[in-house]
Amino acid sequence: MKEPHLLRVDGGAEEFAPLAVDLAAAGMRLGWLELAAAAPGPLPGTLVAAAGLGVLRAVAVGPGLAVAVKPLRGAPVLRDLLREHFRGCRLVLVAGAGAPGELPRLAPAGDGGGWRVGTPPGELVLAGGALAERLRRPRPWS
Repeated sequence: MKEPHLLRVDGGAEEFAPLAVDLAAAGMRLGWLELAAAAPGPLPGTLVAAAGLGVLRAVAVGPGLAVAVKPLRGAPVLRDLLREHFRGCRLVLVAGAGAPGELPRLAPAGDGGGWRVGTPPGELVLAGGALAERLRRPRPWS
């Protein structure tokens, strides 16, 4: 399985709702990864306690949502996170203070819609459908 493309984002998930719609229409999955400087929270105390016992994974499930807590030893490894949590995603948006600085940056293009992708050679401005088509390529930004 191919690894997903990664784009760094600064805004909240709601800013990227149109992208989620465009990718779903193109038959692609979108993932969201928060790489926070501190442990995420608040989490249910029972999950935190279970994770503290050294279980493989503690999971809470309710209508329409599941939360999994996995204890980590050491710093998170991006490649491992992608393999474990984002199988089948064509694109993962990476947010938070821990997002690698070398990733291209994605931002809404403004009132006209579309997306700005900041890459080392320059900036691309793409409509949602055009962004989805580029994601089908092995190297979408070149």
